[in-house]
Amino acid sequence: MKTVLVTGGSGFLGINLIRRLLREGVGSVRSMDLEPFAYPEADDSRIKAVIGDVRDRDAVRNLMAGCDAVVHCAAALPLCPEAEIRSTDVDGARIVAEEARAAGVSRFVYISSTAVYGIPNHRPITENDRLEGVGPYGESKIIAEGIVRALDSDAFAVTIIRPKSFVGPERLGVFALLYDWAYTGHNFPLIGGGDNLYQLLDVEDLCSAILLALTKPVSAVRDTFNVGALVFRTLREDCQAVLDAAGHGKRIVAIPAWLAVPALRVLSALHLSPLYRWVYESAGQESFVSVGRIRDALGWEPVYSNEQALLRNYRWYVGNLDRFRGQHGTTHRVLWRQGILTLLKGIF
Repeated sequence: MKTVLVTGGSGFLGINLIRRLLREGVGSVRSMDLEPFAYPEADDSRIKAVIGDVRDRDAVRNLMAGCDAVVHCAAALPLCPEAEIRSTDVDGARIVAEEARAAGVSRFVYISSTAVYGIPNHRPITENDRLEGVGPYGESKIIAEGIVRALDSDAFAVTIIRPKSFVGPERLGVFALLYDWAYTGHNFPLIGGGDNLYQLLDVEDLCSAILLALTKPVSAVRDTFNVGALVFRTLREDCQAVLDAAGHGKRIVAIPAWLAVPALRVLSALHLSPLYRWVYESAGQESFVSVGRIRDALGWEPVYSNEQALLRNYRWYVGNLDRFRGQHGTTHRVLWRQGILTLLKGIF
């Protein structure tokens, strides 16, 4: 591959993927994002970073010319207004995919989410399971998957990747709640106590899956793949590893689901909590997907367990506190305002 376009290149996945692509010898990488590409790599002549909106067809068309492959990571996340989620995640995906095909791009990798499965009643979840998105984000991902899949052809190979929640360097968002409470020496509450198996994913393992989709034979990659860690324990055990690493002797505290979930519904509706529906309704449930399809078809093998991924992310968090302290927003790369959870923190 000579040139790869990464939409959402200034985001958490975007920057990790761009770094990996360059390490793997890709000739040049283009990035499109609403946010500036504010990384040391901005001076690398192999990177062309453009501030632009994936809903701007002309801007997408201009940047697409000459690209060999596209990885569509850009998305409005669940904390964004509903209208923004639906326009970015559906219309944006349509525009990028259509322009990629028109420009003669040969590989298109769409980053979806396991949120498309909603809150299923069985595990592990396979790619053939029923899709039932929770909220505008999950619903929009399902619609976007249908749009890009309909454009698939031998000349325009579409790969859909459904990753579990992924962590690693540059990741903040909801995981920063755990890291903040651990770092400042507080016990950490988990809905139901965290005795449920809960699979995560390291961003580096996700980047490995994307690279395989960009390089394996077309006949193998024209498919939909779940991606998640192979080694994971209960949510309590994996989160406790972060508290132990912080060194304050703090523990996980169980909050009954019958109490926590209704309360969080109300707080979310009042915009007093950063936790959205899919997070608080799935946190107390067992959640893991089958990754057999991508292992068999592409030979993908993850490196990191849940615990290793969380600890790698926590070490990055501690080492970079001065960089992002005081910055708040709705993306994975900034801190989320804790709202009423700040008051609860004092209790723990």
